[in-house]
Amino acid sequence: ILAQTALVRQPSRCADRSNLNTITFALDREHVQLNNLLKLTGLAGSGGAGKALVAAGGVTVDGVAESRKTAKIKVGQVVCCGDTEIRVVPG
Repeated sequence: ILAQTALVRQPSRCADRSNLNTITFALDREHVQLNNLLKLTGLAGSGGAGKALVAAGGVTVDGVAESRKTAKIKVGQVVCCGDTEIRVVPG
């Protein structure tokens, strides 16, 4: 059996920019885990709560739905969660 996979680009949850909150996060190392980024920016109360947000499908990275709870987020990437956009900049 030959399996075929395709990357489906889903629209960002931050596509509606009219009510968008933007957070600029200064990253002082090579990367930060996605669940920890959500915690550090105040969008999740803990790393575990951040993992739950990702598992529920509520987070996109660079416009693509992200299911890896500990995805490595680097400078230049944009993370969206609900009506909030996090822009990762050099720190």
